[in-house]
Amino acid sequence: MADSRVVIVTGGGTGIGEATARLLREGGHHVVVSGRRSEPLRRLERETGALAVPADVGDPEAADQLVRAALTAHGRLDGLVLNAGIGRGGTVGDLSLDDWDEVMRTNVTGPLLLLRASIPHLLEARGAVVAVASVAALRNGTSNAPYATSKAALLQLCRSVAVDYGRQGVRANIVCPSWVRSEMADRRMARFAAEADLRGGDVEAAYEEATGHLPLGRPGEPREIAEAVGWLLSPAASYVNGAVLTVDGGATALDPGTLAFDFHVAPRRDDVSHPASPPLGDSTPTPSQDL
Repeated sequence: MADSRVVIVTGGGTGIGEATARLLREGGHHVVVSGRRSEPLRRLERETGALAVPADVGDPEAADQLVRAALTAHGRLDGLVLNAGIGRGGTVGDLSLDDWDEVMRTNVTGPLLLLRASIPHLLEARGAVVAVASVAALRNGTSNAPYATSKAALLQLCRSVAVDYGRQGVRANIVCPSWVRSEMADRRMARFAAEADLRGGDVEAAYEEATGHLPLGRPGEPREIAEAVGWLLSPAASYVNGAVLTVDGGATALDPGTLAFDFHVAPRRDDVSHPASPPLGDSTPTPSQDL
């Protein structure tokens, strides 16, 4: 962004949200970071000067208050990064309805509420929205019904903004990451390493196993996703609207039917109803770890 702008980043305490907030602050922009956990937000505030506003944007009043805080502090709102989210697993036949409701509330209703509160101000500023979805919005995995459905819904919610408000100057785009190193992904990899007995539970071995089939053969870094988000917010992307940008190391470019030509691939379990696990690229926390 050439001029200083005001951007709200949800899920801003760690991972992609934190990296995005830091990137924007380095560019001289005003950033308001939000999330459910106060401590990482306050640390980011001390280190970067971003304004920390702890909030659960799944609550309508909290979403309104977050937008008001940005307006009170900076007088305008130019950008919105919808990054907060949680992951839950389950098949259609066995998922918990409580998990379903919580995932939809956080990953879909929360962004909707924040968009509703932000749209008048984004229209005034001719601003931009970026939603951080997942490759799970485009490709599914086993036992992944709640998360994948919510991310696909977030994608179309953001595209609705692109279609409905584009003529009035508001752009809305989506990034879909694959596995990205983060506090939350590290925890998932630690569980995977323990379950699969990878080098005695080594997290690096888990990352290698999970991303070894990707064309780039490695996980992403939060900064790499943040760079894509920052570009989509910027005037450099002024004619990009309603786009879905995969930042996934080539995961969605790969035909899984060709994997056997380069790798020996075998299921870890014989049954298909294995325990639910977060999807490819999931860097979202459980409720007690929400961003």
